[in-house]
Amino acid sequence: MIDTIKEHLTQVENFSSTSMDEIEAFRIKYLGKKGLLNQFFAEFKNVPKEEKAAFGQIINQLKNTANAKVNDLKAELENHTEAKGVYGDLTRPGHPIELGARHPISIVKNRIIEIFSRIGFNVSEGPEIEDDWHNFTALNLPEYHPARDMQDTFFIQTNPDILLRTHTSSVQVRYMEENKPPIRTISPGRVYRNEAISARSHCFFHQVEGLYIDKDVSFADLKQTLQHFTSEMFGKSKIRLRPSYFPFTEPSAEVDVYWGLETETDFKMTKGTGWLEIMGCGMVDPNVLRNCNIDPEEYSGFAFGMGIDRIALLLYQIPDIRLLSENDVRFLEQFKSSL
Repeated sequence: MIDTIKEHLTQVENFSSTSMDEIEAFRIKYLGKKGLLNQFFAEFKNVPKEEKAAFGQIINQLKNTANAKVNDLKAELENHTEAKGVYGDLTRPGHPIELGARHPISIVKNRIIEIFSRIGFNVSEGPEIEDDWHNFTALNLPEYHPARDMQDTFFIQTNPDILLRTHTSSVQVRYMEENKPPIRTISPGRVYRNEAISARSHCFFHQVEGLYIDKDVSFADLKQTLQHFTSEMFGKSKIRLRPSYFPFTEPSAEVDVYWGLETETDFKMTKGTGWLEIMGCGMVDPNVLRNCNIDPEEYSGFAFGMGIDRIALLLYQIPDIRLLSENDVRFLEQFKSSL
């Protein structure tokens, strides 16, 4: 009898199948209620006393081996079936892929770049950590100039000559130092100012500044360029320029676009006037050209600058500038359909 059980033990160890029906038949053959194991256990009482220990050990070995074989084959078959179901069925429905959303700052910045690129402006970039010369002195803001107080600056404590740029005009200085006129460039980027954070202001924001240097550039050229921009960006061509002051331009002006008073939102945005301030501009100061090794007797130019965040708030009616930097997915998902 023990020899018979050993023969079955060898058969169990050598058994292999990829069919669930065959595996189940194998299980029933050995482990079922009427299986061979129960028959062998029933014969235990007829085994001579001196053989009972060896008989019991071989039966238990057969039982454990059969159980392990069935479990291993079923697990292997299930894994194979699952892998085939996932990777082999090309007709199965695909998993939905969440589409990303463009950030409103990126949308507005790309739109501004597109508009100005069509009239010959290229894009220039520079470092966000600047030195005093490029951020202030070259822009007609020498040390102790009172206009420096207009911009609360983040200075690097270990070196008071190094700071976080307060405007992208520093990029224009670097560009003029490295390129000869004619120059026609816009400089988008992030800037930093030590201001209290609120719904309408932040310690960092985004600007885009434009610069055009060539022979015989006039204020009329500046006005026509800005009128083209407002028509393309907002669909509104009526603008006005109000006298203002910027240290690096003379004369200087604030640019307003006529937004209209067609809706209650228009009335609130423009405070009942219909006019909305969008940027500052002016003719480049001769001292700035001279600081960048450009002869102001031969060349003239204009510059302008606007806040990308401010335009995004206007276009999308965003009530709080902090939403632009808090990475709230619920907010960002609203811009999925935007180009």
